[in-house]
Amino acid sequence: MKVVLLKDVKGTGKKGEIKEVSDGFAKNFLFKNGSARVADNSALNENKIQSDAAKYHKQQEILAAKELAKKIEGKSVTLQIKCGQNGKTFGSVTSKEIADELAKLGIAIDKKKIDLKDAIKTAGTFSVIAKVYPEISAKFTVVVEAN
Repeated sequence: MKVVLLKDVKGTGKKGEIKEVSDGFAKNFLFKNGSARVADNSALNENKIQSDAAKYHKQQEILAAKELAKKIEGKSVTLQIKCGQNGKTFGSVTSKEIADELAKLGIAIDKKKIDLKDAIKTAGTFSVIAKVYPEISAKFTVVVEAN
């Protein structure tokens, strides 16, 4: 019996897949749990429409991520940090502070997407990568000045 899976079913398949399963498994487990329905014309058509919509939304997300990466690429952000007399800093520059400075430039990005290899604890110029989307990233510079 051909069924369209409505949920992920361990050992059978993922949501939206069309699978050939035994009649007993379909009637006694999949249909009772609401995990699948018979793969008739309306179910197949509905499944195709949903998959097309999902592809479209994914493409739109990728386009938006590329646009954001273009905005960030090559930008320079300047931050000030308090320093003692001998050059020691009080605290460090965090990704939240960098995200706030980017927001002042009109670029909204989540602090979790800013990849700092190590905490910035000294004054100077640093190269930072923002991972906007899987496999889409942008490189920009952070200038830290002693206050």
